[in-house]
Formats: sequence, structure tokens, C-alpha cells
Amino acid sequence: MTAVDLVLRKFDGRPHRQVTGRLLGEDAYGTWIATPRGSVVSYHYGDRPTGLTRADAVRLIPTDGWWMAMCLAEPDARDMYCDVTTPAEWTGPAELTVVDLDIDLVRYRADGRVEVEDEDEFEEHRLSLGYPDAIVEGALRGAAELRAALTSYEEPFGEHYRKWLALV
Repeated sequence: MTAVDLVLRKFDGRPHRQVTGRLLGEDAYGTWIATPRGSVVSYHYGDRPTGLTRADAVRLIPTDGWWMAMCLAEPDARDMYCDVTTPAEWTGPAELTVVDLDIDLVRYRADGRVEVEDEDEFEEHRLSLGYPDAIVEGALRGAAELRAALTSYEEPFGEHYRKWLALV
């Protein structure tokens, strides 16, 4: 399988996070990338420069959505962790890049509750980094669409992702 670097940057261009996964394929929902437990994640914030993923996961990069999803295997307490981002761009032959727009959505396995995180960080960066109106609108629309889809288990967040996760 082909290795793919998934690069997240902040709006001002600085690096945020990066992980290398295996390209599994594409379907009507987007591009699916496997990141098995133990995959190395490079962090460009906080105190730790690298970490290892704790659960098998498959990441969905939609063709033109304002988000990307990480579908997690057990024993992780979360089954979904989604970043609100700009639409992904292929920035190299094996590199996908997005701009992380701070808002995250998490769906918990045990009770299906969906939590929206870091809206305060979005508001802070919206002002300090000068997010243009189109970016703000895309991010808020993406977060609302994700919340509705995660809450109702709308595909690909119902059963569809499981066939891709089984390939990890």
C-alpha cells in the first residue's frame, strides 16, 4: 500500500501535526487512509515532539468537505474524532494538506454522545489570525454538518466506515 503523509497546518502556515498512513482507497465519501496503532504523529505544539497512536484508525478525507474524520477502533473510548479543516489539497504525490481550523467533534462509543471542542480556540484564532469570512462560514458549516451526521449516525459515520477500519 502507498504511504501518504497527512499534514495539518494552522491558518498562518505554521505546522501543527503530521502523520504518515497507508492509502487504502477512495469511494463516494472521499479518501481513506489507515493509521495502525503505533503510527508516529509529529506534533508542532506542546511539550512532546512526537507520539504514537493508541488505537487502529482509518482517516476519511472528504473530496471537498470542511473536515476530516478519524474513525477509531476499540479499546479507544471514542469511535470518531473529527477536525474541522479547510478542504484537503494534494500538495505532493503522496501528501495531503489541510488547514486545521481548531474546532473538533468527538463521538463517544459507549453512549453515542457528540461533543464539540475548542470553539473558544476557533473564536480566538478567528480574530488573532484574521480568518476571512469565507473561512469562518466554511468552518461553521462544516462543524454543523458533522455534528448532525455524527449524532444521527448518517453514513459514512454509521456502518460504512467499519469496512475500511477492518482493513487497518
